Amino acid sequence: MNKGKLIEGKATPRGKFPHVKRVGDFIYVSGTSSRRPDNSFEGVEVDEFGTTNLDIKAQTKAVLENINDILKEEGASLKDIVDVTSFLVNMNDFGGYNQVYAQYFDYDGPTRTTVAVHQLPHPHLLIEIKVVAYKKA
Repeated sequence: MNKGKLIEGKATPRGKFPHVKRVGDFIYVSGTSSRRPDNSFEGVEVDEFGTTNLDIKAQTKAVLENINDILKEEGASLKDIVDVTSFLVNMNDFGGYNQVYAQYFDYDGPTRTTVAVHQLPHPHLLIEIKVVAYKKA
């Protein structure tokens, strides 16, 4: 089995790619952000003057919850993740991201790589995460 699919109730990808693709017992989740189906973002507040407050902790939690929802569609969960790749716009956010990440995973969890990137597809995004999970089909 080698199929990709879009998940109903999740933000539509900003390109021609699926939210998730299962290949045998491996499940690949595309880069996921805190974007909601209505194209707003968790962890972003903009006041009436345009002052923007971006919250790495709220965004990280939302990303991991979005990934969990996507994995559920394949009969899996965060517990089935074997590898995580995280993209941060600013490594000054590493502490807050790491704090939230530790609420979901421990040393027996997935391998992880965290890299800094110049930018993500929207200026309000601080983080994007992609994962690989393993769950018998």
